[in-house]
Amino acid sequence: MKKDGVFDGYTLFTVHTETYLINNDGEIVKQWSSKYNSGKSVYLLSNGNLLRAAEVPNPGKIIMPSIGGRIELFDWNGSLIWEYNYSTTTAVQHHDIFPMPNGNILILAVSIIGEEEAKRLGRKLLTPPFKQLFNEQILELKPKNFNDAEVVWEWNIKDHLIQDYDSTKENYGNISTNPQRLDINYLGSSSGGANWLHINSIQYNAELDQIIMSSKHLSEIYIIDHSTTTEEAASSSGGRYNKGGDFLYRWGNPAAYGKGTKENQVLFAPHFPHWIPKGSPDAGKIIVFNNGTYRTPSYSEVIILTPPTTIPGVYNMSKGIYGPKQPDYIYKAPVVTNFYSSFKSSAQRLPNGNILVCEAEKGHFFEVDLNEKIVWRYINPVGSSAILCQGEDPRDSKNIVFRAIKYPANYKAFKDKILMPKSTIEDHCIANRN
Repeated sequence: MKKDGVFDGYTLFTVHTETYLINNDGEIVKQWSSKYNSGKSVYLLSNGNLLRAAEVPNPGKIIMPSIGGRIELFDWNGSLIWEYNYSTTTAVQHHDIFPMPNGNILILAVSIIGEEEAKRLGRKLLTPPFKQLFNEQILELKPKNFNDAEVVWEWNIKDHLIQDYDSTKENYGNISTNPQRLDINYLGSSSGGANWLHINSIQYNAELDQIIMSSKHLSEIYIIDHSTTTEEAASSSGGRYNKGGDFLYRWGNPAAYGKGTKENQVLFAPHFPHWIPKGSPDAGKIIVFNNGTYRTPSYSEVIILTPPTTIPGVYNMSKGIYGPKQPDYIYKAPVVTNFYSSFKSSAQRLPNGNILVCEAEKGHFFEVDLNEKIVWRYINPVGSSAILCQGEDPRDSKNIVFRAIKYPANYKAFKDKILMPKSTIEDHCIANRN
């Protein structure tokens, strides 16, 4: 559906082995093919290369949704120019990656915390069968050769924990007075299994040299300092903000650090928090897709907020709680339950003020203008087993899309490129399926 007021640009998304760039008429202007299924996130770089996470079988016992384990870089013409696997018996990349301005790549991963280490760190509950925890980590990779990389920076959540369960174990302290650390025994919406945090996104702010991430199970967003050394990132001092790898900011669920109750919770299983870039309205603020999972009734929102700061990148608190109390802006459907995805999803503020939304569970993209009028819609026609034909009902097709990003028509990657519409994805459907 095309209407007046839609932002002039091209939308990128990846499904299975294919990555598509479509115009506002839903026509493919570029397509990249991989040998591997999507590892969820994908980025079109300003030089025209495509950076993509991919899924490879994990050789160990790391079981969680959205495991990738592989990073791929393609040129504009679709040739694979770099690859790297981060998938072992003890660690694996998952969900997200991020292209750094210096050419390095951030990756989100988990590594295994064994039973004895988890107990030493102060964990109260360890569930069968493996009795282990997943340590969320962020690695910065410097690509080398065709299929290698050097880890030049590293951050691990296990270095920034607190617990009030056992004074004989590590990290013992007062949770409510140490919000810069994560309570290892706060379970949120998790069942107490190894995947207790389920970090699902990492994004980077070059001006602040900070990384923002989101936890589905704890229903929070977190900001950390990237300017540290790896040694400082494992501590509570050093770096531009002199807090090492501790949280600089967190928001969405103050009960997670001993402040407030469920009534104070704003975020529910959030995805894709990031700073709105320069050139768009609300630049510098944070936008996040609030899935709304685990609340009644279930409905999704797009939230824009301004973290209280003393100077840029230095966040302050009020009465021991990170603000704001309320977001600057919330988009929800007129009938709130009509807009809902329980997992994945994204929202992006565009330069003209519109917001592009990916309602992941339905494979539904839509763009709303400043008056909250929907000016563009697109339904991903790629199902779990086949491409749907025009007019087919997608509801039972599992046409899930992790994230959709729109790039302006004047984006550097498109300079001197011919973006000739070829066909729609559904033109390649298989008709008359039984």
